[in-house]
Amino acid sequence: MTESASQDGTTLIRPEIEAGSLKATEQVDVERKLSIVERISNINSVRKLTVLLVLIVLWEAYTKLAEVEELLFPPFSATLITLWDTIQTGELFEKIWITVAILVQGYVAGMVLGAVLLVFAVMSRVGSDFLSTMTAMFQPLPAISLLPLAILWFDLGAPSLIFVTIHSVLWAVALSTHVGFMSVSMTQRMVGQNYGLRGVSYIAKILVPAAFGSILTGMKIGWAFAWRTIIGAELVFGAQSGKGGLGWMIYEKGDNLETTYVFAALFTVIVIGLLVENFLFRNVEMWTINKWGMQR
Repeated sequence: MTESASQDGTTLIRPEIEAGSLKATEQVDVERKLSIVERISNINSVRKLTVLLVLIVLWEAYTKLAEVEELLFPPFSATLITLWDTIQTGELFEKIWITVAILVQGYVAGMVLGAVLLVFAVMSRVGSDFLSTMTAMFQPLPAISLLPLAILWFDLGAPSLIFVTIHSVLWAVALSTHVGFMSVSMTQRMVGQNYGLRGVSYIAKILVPAAFGSILTGMKIGWAFAWRTIIGAELVFGAQSGKGGLGWMIYEKGDNLETTYVFAALFTVIVIGLLVENFLFRNVEMWTINKWGMQR
């Protein structure tokens, strides 16, 4: 029996309750082997591919059932035929190579400049204020708006495209990474300081692993911005010596009213974006923040 006092001072006696023997749980799947359908549905790429296939089916069904003029909105089947023709002639691979080569140069250069600014921001208060001010100034500024200046400074060609790509990458990566660094707990910071870590070693061994989720997010946003910017820039002045990338292909074919080629180029842009997102960044995410238990 357990005694306890009530508010009016009287003693309450509570009876003790003794639990009986617990029976084993019945008809519950504690562990079972997943079916083939369940195992396949657990694959991230398969689920996203299913979504893409559903959208393609809806695209084809809409153009066929609504009898849309092919010049305005070609069906997926016609787009696929055109896409295959450009693959056979090698035209598509040439366009992809031109665009991706410039994109990678601008992306890497933007990442390197962002790393330099972040080291400066971490090592001094002046650097932190400088980076915060610069990101507040230039992050809202569309890279396309710098096209006239890029033409004046670097003339037509790859340098101008690389310049606007750097702008689209630099501030997105720097802002996301800086926010991630600022959110690292004081406990982790003090551990690094107690071990005598300073400067670049402190950033590499303490801040970068702790804020890698934010860094990876910034890298993905920077890639998306860069991909969008390079296509838009090529639409305006993407031709170099009579040749251009995917953006220039979209502009040139659209100007000639070859709509199926325009849709084939747009579909290629989408597919490349999906491949980079779901194979490159997804694998990096699984090998790092998922493995470290920072994200489910």
